[in-house]
Amino acid sequence: MFKRTQLHKLLAGTVLLATLPLAAYAQGKEPIKIGLVTSKSGGFATMGADVANGIKFAVDEANAKGGVDGRQIIVAEGDDESTPDAGRRVAEKLARDGHNLIIGPITSGISLAISQNLVGWDAAFIGTMSKADKLTADACNPRFIRTNHSDAMDLAMINEWLKGIPGNNFAIMAADYVWGQDSAKSFEAAVTAQGKKVALKLFVPLGTKDYAPYIQQLKGANVDGVWVADVSGAIAFTKQAADFGLIPKTPLIGHALLSNFVINATGNALTNTPGNVGYTPDIDSPQSKAFASAFKAKFNRLPSDTEGQAYNGAMVLFQGVSLAKSVKPEDVTKALRGAQVDTLYGKMTVRAADNQLLIPNYVARVKTADGVLRPVIERAYPVSNVPPASPLCKM
Repeated sequence: MFKRTQLHKLLAGTVLLATLPLAAYAQGKEPIKIGLVTSKSGGFATMGADVANGIKFAVDEANAKGGVDGRQIIVAEGDDESTPDAGRRVAEKLARDGHNLIIGPITSGISLAISQNLVGWDAAFIGTMSKADKLTADACNPRFIRTNHSDAMDLAMINEWLKGIPGNNFAIMAADYVWGQDSAKSFEAAVTAQGKKVALKLFVPLGTKDYAPYIQQLKGANVDGVWVADVSGAIAFTKQAADFGLIPKTPLIGHALLSNFVINATGNALTNTPGNVGYTPDIDSPQSKAFASAFKAKFNRLPSDTEGQAYNGAMVLFQGVSLAKSVKPEDVTKALRGAQVDTLYGKMTVRAADNQLLIPNYVARVKTADGVLRPVIERAYPVSNVPPASPLCKM
């Protein structure tokens, strides 16, 4: 749970990291006060550590260069405990304490719980991980900017990608919450549109540890491939799928499965598995190359997909402050709406209709590259492949 003492310690620690002299800081512009809400505990804690690392790297890098728009950046953190209720409470606490530029939640359920309260808290929210279409459809909010791919963007790519996927009969195993349900629906729609079928759909409760019953059903279905959309249980599922002989006999196809933290924790089990990715160092842009180089210089490794997406969101947030010449949440999101911004994917546009950052999409395969097993991009899909904004979004 988030505590005032924790906030005070984090604020103190972050201020000590500031590179500008305290006297200059005191006489300068109002600082940028970020509320970093992410999963420090619960099912998404491993992924949450990567989110925090990517955002903190962006903050430290910007502060080392004198801040953003002459402003120092101060970060306070809160643990959303991987649940919407805790996420809403901790985000409100941070916002009401002045850290009202919010960034960091992973799940769509948490992001939805935060997004609907932004006006009441006088906050803005940069979403870097959550994919649910609802966030930029009927639940869209002028104070919410999404900098990662939505489910609709993934579906548009999947429709093209699946034309080259072998097999005609598939199974789905997805997490039983809004993102997993959306992913399953998207995959089934893409498959059936091509005359293929889904023989089995399984929805797994969050917190599941024993995947044996699901794996037995998947083996018994005798399908050509399994669409997997279960981030919090991905490590346990992959290990058990290998132990029970589901893989590699039955190929997996991953929606957000090819995260570095999953690959690193499961040995060689995901070797040759294809899936979508939000970011890898293979992205050929000056911004991505500079980020990957600086990150490797500091940590002696390449950034993960999650770290890259989190860093990208921080990049966009900082540019919102620069464009607005303000740290007021409403000013920042107004300045970003319709703006062209520098991202890890190159110069991209925040779509004015729904505040969705329009970026290319990617399919990767798990291979050995740069001396490690990681997702390697096989195909890029251009921004022209992104579907139009939902007519349900009224901003």
